[in-house]
Amino acid sequence: MRACAVSLLVLLAGPALAEDRWMSIPHPPAMPQAVASGLAPVNGIEMYYATYGAGDPVLLIHGGLGNADIWANQVADLMKDHLVIVADSRGHGRSTRTEAPFGYDLMAEDYLALLDYLKIDKVDLVGWSDGGIIGLDIAMTHPERLDHLFAQAANITTDGVDPAVATNEVFGSYIGWMSEDYARLSPTPDQFDAFVTQISGMWASQPNWTDAQVAAITVPTAIVAGDHDEAILRAHTEKMAALIPGATLVILPDASHFAMLQAPEDYTAAVRAFIDG
Repeated sequence: MRACAVSLLVLLAGPALAEDRWMSIPHPPAMPQAVASGLAPVNGIEMYYATYGAGDPVLLIHGGLGNADIWANQVADLMKDHLVIVADSRGHGRSTRTEAPFGYDLMAEDYLALLDYLKIDKVDLVGWSDGGIIGLDIAMTHPERLDHLFAQAANITTDGVDPAVATNEVFGSYIGWMSEDYARLSPTPDQFDAFVTQISGMWASQPNWTDAQVAAITVPTAIVAGDHDEAILRAHTEKMAALIPGATLVILPDASHFAMLQAPEDYTAAVRAFIDG
């Protein structure tokens, strides 16, 4: 059954919220104690990674400008019965970058090389924004590496991005926060502007997949969005879900692009319902 006929709506029980939670971005708690962490030499960079817990492996990939620590709420839950892997994408957080142009294909190769380094053959992949796009790239090119793909706030062409995001205050607050995190975490703490300029070249033209490429995905996939996403147009999200055979459409209520932080329990429950259900 196609995604347009299968919609998983995650509903909140109880009284209405006192305030609009999608209008702010709560910071996550500190990350739990890692089982292992370090810098993996992949594709000419040093890629920060950490692992938590034990069990079936789950790879969490953060969004653009972010870092692995954004997943603290989800890691604390999923590590109870999963091996959870997080990393900082190239140029993000504690990972280095090169002069090579950013591309989702290159970033997907980084994560596959990291899994090889960790000797992990196959994972459930939870990707947010750029992380979801990286997950879609892997689903197209290396489906044998994925059991499930939970892709939140992703797009498949640049026209899926809402132009209004450029002036959105909530999104702007995220950029300011990530600038501070970059200065605190990065091995090149004074190069945030140069990093943004470099990755913006990718965002200007990627992703740019055809409908046929997306429709060829065979990995069990959930296409996920907050119902107040500032960056990705709802019609685009629905199109993605309709294109991928058998995909599940998940709409998280009272949450935005930053749903994993605004509604962490609902978000993790949706992840578990898909990868464990």
